[in-house]
Amino acid sequence: MARVLVTGGAGYIGSHTVQKLLLSGHKVAVIDNLSTGFKEAVPNQAEFYFGDVRDSNFVAEIMSKFDAEVVIHFAAKLNVAESLLKPVEYYDNNVGGTLSLLKACEKSGVKNFIFSSTAAVYGDSCTDGIISEGTPTNPLNPYGWSKLISEKLLSDTGDLVGINHVIFRYFNVAGAAEDGSNGQRTANAYHLVHLASQAGVGKRQGLKIFGTDYPTPDGTCIRDYIHVEDLADIHVLGAEHLLRGGTSATLNCGYGQGYSVREVISSALNVAENKFPVEEADRRPGDPASLVADSRKMQALLGWTPRRNNIDTICRTALNWEKTLSK
Repeated sequence: MARVLVTGGAGYIGSHTVQKLLLSGHKVAVIDNLSTGFKEAVPNQAEFYFGDVRDSNFVAEIMSKFDAEVVIHFAAKLNVAESLLKPVEYYDNNVGGTLSLLKACEKSGVKNFIFSSTAAVYGDSCTDGIISEGTPTNPLNPYGWSKLISEKLLSDTGDLVGINHVIFRYFNVAGAAEDGSNGQRTANAYHLVHLASQAGVGKRQGLKIFGTDYPTPDGTCIRDYIHVEDLADIHVLGAEHLLRGGTSATLNCGYGQGYSVREVISSALNVAENKFPVEEADRRPGDPASLVADSRKMQALLGWTPRRNNIDTICRTALNWEKTLSK
C-alpha cells in the first residue's frame, strides 16, 4: 500500500484513477478546487482537500500531513479552443500549477511525480501517421505549449533535486466506467464521444464535423481513442513503477489505432436511442489531421495490456453514463 496524492482528483480522468488506486489497495488524498471537478465523483474512501495547486504552501502542508509518497498531477485547463482565446489563463493555471507543485514536492521531500500531459505537444509534426515519443514536439495551441513547458519544468527539476517522474502523453480519452458508476460529468466538455453521447440521448440536436478535407481516407480528422478506465489502470501501474524505484520516462498512452470523426459518429449512432443529424462545417484552427499513438514503450515498461480497445465499447459506456445523467 502506498500513499498517493492526486491533484484534480474530482475531474473526469482523475476520479477514475482515484477509484482504481483505491481498488489496488493504495491510500489516496485528493486536492481539487472544484472549478471543473465534482466532489461527488471522489470516492468516500479518499481524503478530500479543497484548494488550488497554485498555492504551494497549502499543497506542501497537505503533502506533509498526508505523508505522500507519490503525486499524480491532473489539475489543469484542457480546452484547446478556449486556450486560443485565453492563453494567459492556460499558462498561469497549467504551468503555474505544475511549478507550484514541484516547489511543494521539494519542500516536503516527495520524490515521485506523475504528470498528465497530452498528444497535443506533438502538433502536426507526425509524417507517417504514428506518433512515438521521439516524434518532434511542435504544439499548435497554448494548451499544448502549457503542457510541454510543464514537462520541461518537471524534467529539469527531477534532474536537479531527484524527483523521479513519469510523463503520460494522452491521446483522446473517452468512455465511462463499465459498471456505470462514473463518467464525464462536465456538461460542456467538448470532445467528440461526449458530444455524440449527448446527441444520442437527445441533449443536443445534432453534431458538426469540423473539416472534411483533411489528408485522411475519409477527409475527417483521425484520433486514437483510449478508454478512461484503461488510462486509469495505466496511472496505477505508473505509480507502482516509481514506488519500486523505476526510472523516469515519457510515455504515450493510446491504443495505436485511429478512428476518423466519421467512424466515431457512425459507432455512436449505432448505440444511440436518438438518431441525431450530422452537419459538415469548416475546419477549426489548431486541429492536426491525425494523432495516433505508438504506445509500445509504455506497454513494455509498465506491463500494461489494454482491456477495452473497442470504439463501440467506448461509445456504449459513454452513452450509458449520459443516460444516468438524464434521469
